[in-house]
Amino acid sequence: MPKVRTNRTRYPQGWELIEPTLRELDMKMREAENESHEGKRKCEALWPIFKISHQKTRYIYDLYYRRKAISKELFEFCLEQGYADKSLIAKWKKPGYEKLCCLRCIQPRDHNFNTTCVCRVPKHLREEKVIECVHCGCRGCASGD
Repeated sequence: MPKVRTNRTRYPQGWELIEPTLRELDMKMREAENESHEGKRKCEALWPIFKISHQKTRYIYDLYYRRKAISKELFEFCLEQGYADKSLIAKWKKPGYEKLCCLRCIQPRDHNFNTTCVCRVPKHLREEKVIECVHCGCRGCASGD
């Protein structure tokens, strides 16, 4: 007889430990999506969404790589289910990208003169004024800071 497939996903062991935090971040994401964007620039409306997405990905990354609090199975489950950004985590593992805010900041095709974003400039090389990334609102994600 063929296997009976159900729509219910099986959560790996340890899911109950991280579920409340992920649910809370999902609720914040919903609030950010429904928030009014009147009076903001077109790009500024997406900044809170990028920030929460980064927060969620960093939470899962820290649990697996830094604190070693979750299993590989649970980590891969989170990546497959879309709780974390697989590409961003891959960049964080490389030297020089440990504090990267989003992938758009390192893509030269999205910037003038085919360079990276202004938020990738170390703080000691910047001028005195406060700068924000146009794509995600980051104020500085250079690893040397």
